[in-house]
Amino acid sequence: MIKNPYDEIKKKVSKKIPIGLINKIPKKWEKIGNILIIKLPNEFDDCKKEISEIYAKILKCKSVLNDIGGIDGVYRVPKVELIFGSKNTETIHIENGIKYKLDPKKIMFSSGNMNERLRMSNISNPNEVIVDLFAGIGYFSLPIAIYCKPKKIFACEINPFSYNYLCKNIVINHVTSIIEPIKGNNKKTSPTNIADRVLLGYFGDTKEYLPTAFKCLKNKFGVIHYHDIFPDKIVPDKPLKIVSDIAKKFNMKTKYLKHNHVKSYAPGIGHYVFDIQIGEK
Repeated sequence: MIKNPYDEIKKKVSKKIPIGLINKIPKKWEKIGNILIIKLPNEFDDCKKEISEIYAKILKCKSVLNDIGGIDGVYRVPKVELIFGSKNTETIHIENGIKYKLDPKKIMFSSGNMNERLRMSNISNPNEVIVDLFAGIGYFSLPIAIYCKPKKIFACEINPFSYNYLCKNIVINHVTSIIEPIKGNNKKTSPTNIADRVLLGYFGDTKEYLPTAFKCLKNKFGVIHYHDIFPDKIVPDKPLKIVSDIAKKFNMKTKYLKHNHVKSYAPGIGHYVFDIQIGEK
């Protein structure tokens, strides 16, 4: 009896490839709308189209992308190749009642961040103004706007492809009165002295953007959501010290509220988010 899609995929693929390769086919995948992303080992180069077609049919996807190298550069562009299906890989991914329109060939979308996106749908209130410094296609801005209905969200995004979809997603989710998209480098374009809450939903060198986040805060007071990747064993002390040391340069105090493990990044290393109050009233 076939218990899950992987068993069915494995059964059909076994008729196409040598028996020694059966257990090397991907057990995990990312399904974004009707686009599938898998990671096929090099051993499957000669038959990846046939294999991906099986995945597509069983998982009901119009196109399959092969992950060939993670993400690249400041724009965080996915390194993928189309191995089956339509060249038009634009899709609409629905999560928590929110429509995310995007092209997974050009823009990343991590299912591992789902719990954090859900958390954001309860984080704010109608009295707040929010600045999202790394809005992407609206990963966090959309759930906040739709479910919390704050006064305003200023959503900053530097990647032109992401910005284009951010604008579209604001419209299709009917939050044009709440979210104002801002295109460009947030160090230059983000509004100042206006926010009750600032999102830093990015990792790699997020600490370099803390001064920008502090300048966004209204009257030097508010909450920041600071994302980055850290070795598990230094959490939360080292990340909190990073924020505290930079805040001191602005004569600001910090108060630790909580932190969450968003997802694993590598063995012993995690993607974390820290909720930190900046300043005092």
